[in-house]
Amino acid sequence: MAIPYAPGAPQDRSAERIDWRERFPLLKRKVYLNSCAYGALAESVREAPSRYLAIRAECGCAWDQWVERYEALRVSVAALLGARPEEIALTTSVSAALNALASGLRFDGPRRRIVITDLEFPTHGQIWHAQAARGAEIVQIPSREGWVSPERFAEAVDERTLLIATSEVCYRNGARLPIAQIADIAHRNGALLLVDSYQAIGTARETARDHGADIVLGGMMKYLLGTSGIAFACVAETLIEQISPTATGWFAQADLGAMDATAHRPSRSARRFEAGTPPVINVYMAEEGLSLIREAGLGPVEERIRGLTAAIRRRAREAGYECATPERHGAMIALRCVDAAALVAALGKEAIVTSTRDNNLRVSTHFYNDESDLDALFEALRRHEDLLARDSS
Repeated sequence: MAIPYAPGAPQDRSAERIDWRERFPLLKRKVYLNSCAYGALAESVREAPSRYLAIRAECGCAWDQWVERYEALRVSVAALLGARPEEIALTTSVSAALNALASGLRFDGPRRRIVITDLEFPTHGQIWHAQAARGAEIVQIPSREGWVSPERFAEAVDERTLLIATSEVCYRNGARLPIAQIADIAHRNGALLLVDSYQAIGTARETARDHGADIVLGGMMKYLLGTSGIAFACVAETLIEQISPTATGWFAQADLGAMDATAHRPSRSARRFEAGTPPVINVYMAEEGLSLIREAGLGPVEERIRGLTAAIRRRAREAGYECATPERHGAMIALRCVDAAALVAALGKEAIVTSTRDNNLRVSTHFYNDESDLDALFEALRRHEDLLARDSS
């Protein structure tokens, strides 16, 4: 599979076409269709920690260099989202970012309602439900057939609503929610919109920020090709100083070098949502993952994924398999199963890597996948059709 270099790549190689599969050694041994859980490991990402370890071996401690890399990553994430670096907080996980943000909200006024859905990743729902102890009113919209329509959000949002918090793409079935419409509902009612984009960022040109989200969360271990242990929050500049987190740390302070234990003086930038010492080794891996995405270009990446997901839906329909994913979806397609765990295990024995949620088989593609991967998948599915649900329509 070859995708041209993106605009902005080195000029002397701009016309070169790259066999991206060669960059991911795993693809020589396995059919990897599980980027919704963890992106495939590129050789350059695997090698990245060695540069950090070489500095440690040589110098022992090189905080000036490490903080410089940390800030360079902030700039790269900002560019990915079309934001300013001052709007980016780098955290160890989306959970850490969400906890910091939630701790800075007040629930003692007329606006104390948080609207979520039942499609959220567990930590997302759990953190917001935990705010009930602080006075928040949590309204959880039940999904219908794996989807929550804008009309359902409109019914739940009113002048009491402080925040809508939802996912751009559902981790369970790949459903993509209409973020622009949800943003309009939030803003017409004077509320904010927070979007968990972990299952979307790195798969398309436009982001939830482009569609009106006030706060966007994401991380590096899935479609951004980095590693676990590092994530981010993008907070609109106009909101930053309105949210004063009590979950904090020394990297969240206005003067990082002050080492002042006598007061809390939060940064005026989104760094106020950070905490303690960052996972520096993960920064090196995250940088390399983002470098691959920049090199490939989000336009070609989006086109590749769109073609592959359309082919999965078509092949599943032709084979009579039942799809659990709505028409509007992200990079993951879910097929209903009789026994999804058994099917994932059976495919794994044939070197085909997938995953399961809600007794659905999750099949997720990235730009390093091609039609040969789908050929192998559907040949294997034919051998294990007794584990798949059949479409009765």
